[in-house]
Amino acid sequence: MNANELSPRLQIVANYVPQDARLADIGSDHAYLPVALVLNKKIQYAIAGEVVQGPYEAAQRQVAKNGLDQSIEVRLADGLEAVFLKDHINAITICGMGGVLIRDILARGKHLQRLSGTEKLILQPNVGEKQLRKWLAAEGYTITAEEILEDHRKVYEVIVAEKLEDPVEYAPQELLFGPFLLNERSEIFLEKWQRQLTKLEKVRANLARSDQQLTEKIKQVEQEIQWIQEVLHESK
Repeated sequence: MNANELSPRLQIVANYVPQDARLADIGSDHAYLPVALVLNKKIQYAIAGEVVQGPYEAAQRQVAKNGLDQSIEVRLADGLEAVFLKDHINAITICGMGGVLIRDILARGKHLQRLSGTEKLILQPNVGEKQLRKWLAAEGYTITAEEILEDHRKVYEVIVAEKLEDPVEYAPQELLFGPFLLNERSEIFLEKWQRQLTKLEKVRANLARSDQQLTEKIKQVEQEIQWIQEVLHESK
């Protein structure tokens, strides 16, 4: 694969990065995304953030190999500690992690004043999407686009969010399924939730057999099962 080509999951993320953006790619995975974006003249500058020494060095090599040291800075730091407000970042990508981890990275970045709130967030959780959407909604972000895809037999969701003047209030079902994905109900979306329904039914059976007092957990699982069943039934 050429350096200016991306995997299907990263290409969808790249499509949402604004033209001429100043990008922070957190957990940059060899800096594939920022390197491709610079080579394709989509962005003018990027920070590639890595928290572990090995991936940090791999990202440095990828940037140097493509002669992009003047356009991409690779920084060894935890999450958004790689970014400073003086960097004038206006787009942030965080890909291929759990939604809870992405949420925690954003929350810590806000607490440390590394997140101004003006950035366009392009996030790609592979699990835990509901928890991420709940945080975004609570922080006043509006979800402006979503996509779901399968890449190498894994399902990924892309969530794009920005702070707009009039934030949207989301129903609990929209936080679970995703407002755009729920509206579109693609084949991959329905397959994902059919699998999730099977898992939740097993969880419910195990909880029912447990000696522990898990009434609240059972109620939550039963509510999600009901919502999934309704969506699948309505989509037939």
